Amino acid sequence: MKRRPFLRTVQPFDVLSEDDLKRVSAGLEEVSFPAGTLILDQGRTSIDALHVIRSGAVRLFLKDLEDHEVLDDYRGPGDFFGALGIIMESKANLCVEAVQDTSCLLVSREDFWTLMETYPAFSLFYLKSFCKRYIHSAHFTLKKKKKRIAEDGGLYLFSQSIGGVTKQALKTCLPTDSVQQAAQKMVQNRIGSLLVKDAKGAVEGIITDKDLRSKLIARGRDCNEPVRSIMSSPVKTAPSEALCFDALFSMLKNRIHHLGVERDGNIVGMITAHDLMMLQGDSPIFLFQEIAAQVSIEGLYEIYRKIPPVVKRLIDEGAKASNINRVITVLNDHILERILTLLIKDMGPPPVPFCWMVMGSEGRKEQTFKTDQDNALVYEDIQGNEPQERAREYFLKFAEQCVNHLAACGYPLCPGNIMASNPAWNQPLSAWKECFDRWIFSPDPMEILHSTIFFDFRPAFGKSDLAHSLREHLLGRTVREKVFIHHLARDCLNKKPPLSMFKNFAVEKSGPNKGSVDLKTKGLTPFVDFARLMCLDQGLAETNTLERIQALCAQKALSEGFALRIRQAYEYQMQLRLVNQLDMIEKGKAPENHVDPSGLTELEKISLKKAFLAIEEIRSFMSNFFHLNLG
Repeated sequence: MKRRPFLRTVQPFDVLSEDDLKRVSAGLEEVSFPAGTLILDQGRTSIDALHVIRSGAVRLFLKDLEDHEVLDDYRGPGDFFGALGIIMESKANLCVEAVQDTSCLLVSREDFWTLMETYPAFSLFYLKSFCKRYIHSAHFTLKKKKKRIAEDGGLYLFSQSIGGVTKQALKTCLPTDSVQQAAQKMVQNRIGSLLVKDAKGAVEGIITDKDLRSKLIARGRDCNEPVRSIMSSPVKTAPSEALCFDALFSMLKNRIHHLGVERDGNIVGMITAHDLMMLQGDSPIFLFQEIAAQVSIEGLYEIYRKIPPVVKRLIDEGAKASNINRVITVLNDHILERILTLLIKDMGPPPVPFCWMVMGSEGRKEQTFKTDQDNALVYEDIQGNEPQERAREYFLKFAEQCVNHLAACGYPLCPGNIMASNPAWNQPLSAWKECFDRWIFSPDPMEILHSTIFFDFRPAFGKSDLAHSLREHLLGRTVREKVFIHHLARDCLNKKPPLSMFKNFAVEKSGPNKGSVDLKTKGLTPFVDFARLMCLDQGLAETNTLERIQALCAQKALSEGFALRIRQAYEYQMQLRLVNQLDMIEKGKAPENHVDPSGLTELEKISLKKAFLAIEEIRSFMSNFFHLNLG
C-alpha cells in the first residue's frame, strides 16, 4: 500500500484536505524496527516525530522507581506513539518495544504541529485520546485498589506461602494423654487439632475435632482412652514455602482439613481448610463438603452448576489455567466418587474388584466447562462361565446407571459412545490388554483414533492397581513397537497451526462458527498429541500434558528452552479457553471451544499467534526426532 492511501485510512489524518495529505505524505520517512528493538526509552529518548505504525506491532510499558516493567498497552497497524512527547516537549514518557518486525511512518514534529494548529478535529483527536487513555488508567488503578481492599485476602492463595499465614504456635499432646485431656486442651486454645508427639519429640500422628466426633463420640467409646487409640497417622504435611493454593489443593485431594507446615524436616505449624477459606472467601472446600454430605445421588445433580462461580473467583485472582484445571478435576472426581459409592450401596458389592477409569481430558486432568464423558471400566479376571456372566451383567448395569447420573449432573454423554456403559469398554483386565495389543500391532486410522483417547486413561475410583497394571502393559509395548509410534507421529505431523501463509488467523469460513478458531482441536490438540506421543515413546506414565512436558524435560528428551516455550503456549491457550467459556456461561450460553479473534485485544491476538507458531516448532522437532519428512 502506498503511503498516501494508507495515511488516508488512519485517524485523524482522514480529516486532511487532499493538498495537505499530499504534502505530509511527501515528507514522510519510513523506518523499520526488527522485533525486540527498544524504539523509545522512557525518560531518555528525544521525540522528533509522530510514529504511525504501518505494519507489525509494538508494546508500550512504564518503568517504576525500581525499574520494574508495568505493561500499559499494545498497538498495531494504524495506531501511533510519540504524540504526547511532542505536545509536552518532553522526552519519551514510556518505553516502546517492537514485538514483531515493525514498520513506522514518521511525521515530523513541524508537520505535526502545523496540522494541530490547522485542523481542530486533528488536535481534538489527540487530546481525547490522551484523556481517554489516562482517565482509563487512573480508573483501572483506583478499581484495583478498591478490589485489593475488598479481596486482598483471596490473592494470598497464589502469592503467599503457608509459612507466612501460619501464626499460631504449634500445640501438641502425648500419645498417652487421655482423649478428654486432649479435647480440653483444644477447647482452651480454641483450635481444632493437636499434633501427637512422644516423650522424645517424635511425631506419631494428629488428633482433630473430627476424630473426636467420628471415632469416639459416634462409637460410644470411653473418653479416658489414650489419644493414640483415635489419632490419625501419618500426618500429611507441606513445606512452609508452599503456596496457599497448593495446600488447599492437597487438602481437597486427600480429603483432609488439617495440614502440617514443615520446615527443615520438622512440623512447625498447622494450617487448616478454615484458615484458607477465611483468606479466600468462596472456596472449593465448600463444594467438597457439600458433595461429601449427599446421601442420595439426585442431591448431586445441582452441584456441578456451582463450580463456575468458584472458578471465576480463581480466574479473577490470577490463577493459572493449570491450577484451575486441577480444581475442576478434583471436584469432578469427588462427584464421580460419590455417585459410585452410593451406587454400590444401592446395588450391593461388586462380584470382583474393579477400577473406573477416566480418559481424554478427564484422564489428563485438563477438564474445562465443556467436557463430554470419556470413561471405561476394568475388572479382575474371573474363572468360569457363570461367574464371568454375573460380573459382566453387574458391571454393565452399574456403568449404565453411573453414566446416566453423570449426564444428569451436567456431564454430557460421549457422542462416540466411549463410555463404560458400552460393553466394548467394560471388560476384564486380560481383554483390555488384548485390545491395546491389537491397536498397537495392527494400527489402522480408527485404531489410531481410539488410542489417542484411551491412552490418556487414569484410575478414578476402585482398585487403582488394575489401571496401573494396564499402563505398565501399554508402555512395555510402545517403547519397543516403533512402527506404531511412527504412525502416531505421522498423525501428529498432520496437525498444522491455524494460521495463513501471512500468519493471519485461519478462521472457519462458514457455518455457525464462521470467523472463529476452534481452540481445542486446532490450538491445543497438537500439544496434547505431541506430549502423549513422546511419553509413549520414552516409557513415561504421566497423563497430564504439562506434567508430561516436565517429565520429558527431566529425562532430557526435550531441551529446557523448548519445553518452556511449548508449556507457555499451551497454558496461554488453556487460559483463554477457560475465560471464554466462563464468559459464555455468565451470558447464559452453552460453553464452546471456539474463539473469535476479532474480539480479542491486540495483546491477546499477538499472544495467540505466538502460541500457534509453537505448533510449527513442535512439527519441526517431530520431523527431526522421528525422521519424518515435513514436505
